Amino acid sequence: MRKKILFAGIGLLLSASFCSLSAVAQGVLKPRPDAFPPVDEPAPKVLNMASSLEQMASWDRYPTYETYLAMMSRWAQEFPALCHVDTIGTSLEGRLILSMYIEPQTDDDLYRPEFFYSSTIHGDEVTGYVMMLRLIDTLLHGYGTNPQYTDLINRTRISINPLANPDGTYHRGNHTVQGSQRYNANGVDLNRNYPDPFGATKEPLQQENELMIAYVTAHHFKLSANLHGGSEVMNYPWDCFTSTTNPHPAAEWWQEVCHRFVDTSRTYSSTHFRDVTNSGVIAGGDWYVIHGGRQDYMNYYHNCLEVTMELSTSKTLSTDKLPEYWRFLQHSLVNYIAEIHSLPEGYNGISDLRSQTSDLSVYPNPASDRVTLDGLNAGDRVELLDLNGRVLIQAIKQSDNQAITLDVSGLPSGTYLLGTAGSKKIIIKL
Repeated sequence: MRKKILFAGIGLLLSASFCSLSAVAQGVLKPRPDAFPPVDEPAPKVLNMASSLEQMASWDRYPTYETYLAMMSRWAQEFPALCHVDTIGTSLEGRLILSMYIEPQTDDDLYRPEFFYSSTIHGDEVTGYVMMLRLIDTLLHGYGTNPQYTDLINRTRISINPLANPDGTYHRGNHTVQGSQRYNANGVDLNRNYPDPFGATKEPLQQENELMIAYVTAHHFKLSANLHGGSEVMNYPWDCFTSTTNPHPAAEWWQEVCHRFVDTSRTYSSTHFRDVTNSGVIAGGDWYVIHGGRQDYMNYYHNCLEVTMELSTSKTLSTDKLPEYWRFLQHSLVNYIAEIHSLPEGYNGISDLRSQTSDLSVYPNPASDRVTLDGLNAGDRVELLDLNGRVLIQAIKQSDNQAITLDVSGLPSGTYLLGTAGSKKIIIKL
């Protein structure tokens, strides 16, 4: 018999059967582009490839794999005192997973927080791929001439990984992104394959994700973004829960940051970021609940505030539209990096929140028949909820000398949420 596993605040998901659309997403919102089954789209009208560095000069093409490598190498050679290329590793089919690390060589001891951009974990969502390449080029060439870029680079260590899933992007060969696929060479969705702090990952951890985990573990990124395509919306954590079931502890900050990103882009194009919500901002689980995503992994395990940026309604954007998208995204992408210098006051990561519940004791955990709670005050009401937010059991502590014991023997084996009614749910992993 499987034991019931209870967690104060929120619980860990043990089965994909808990993945379900929120009530909001079911009836109102556009389907999430990384939902199962994947949402198909027509082939782009224009799909030009750049087989040389010269052909990338107008930024209205996708690079071949060899051109991509040449671009990264050229920047490292052109700006040796400003950047270097990190090799995160190689994909299943032997393609390089790279990141451009931008940091000026100085003799000072100034603390510079680390920022991370990563794009195209889904191989067919390639708008962000070109946006990241152009961002690298813009920052490097702007250093010393553009005051904003110069100040940002002087105060921030910036790592930009343009292509996280090269096998998916170049599925039909290094010469084209036509026929690209969301999955890696094993047919696994890499954005369902990260260790899930709230549940079990279905497939074995894939090589590309193992390498990415090793890379982020070797660094101390405080703010990051995972770039996607197929819609236009800023998707902030959590992905595993709706905002009413379990809001991210920095939810208010996330909303402000995401609105700044969208509002800035709309000063250049008022029609974008409107296909999911009119505001262009949504909590991930309010759109569509997923598990095994990188966003929740980074937020929970690495104390890194990561957001998912859906940048274009088309996954594989027509190449003639790439310059237009850069025009309305450029300043938002740069300004988002600067948000690392205004993180939530007093917020040092999810781990800080665990101490806030140190006076709440829950035992036994896992539980089979009964669970007892200590550390509450008289009059406190406790709720036991399922992962859809439905209240299953309620109890009120009658006196300070009395512990609360809940009878859970009649509940199915699984995972539940446990917390005081009306309080902000705090994440505890037991």
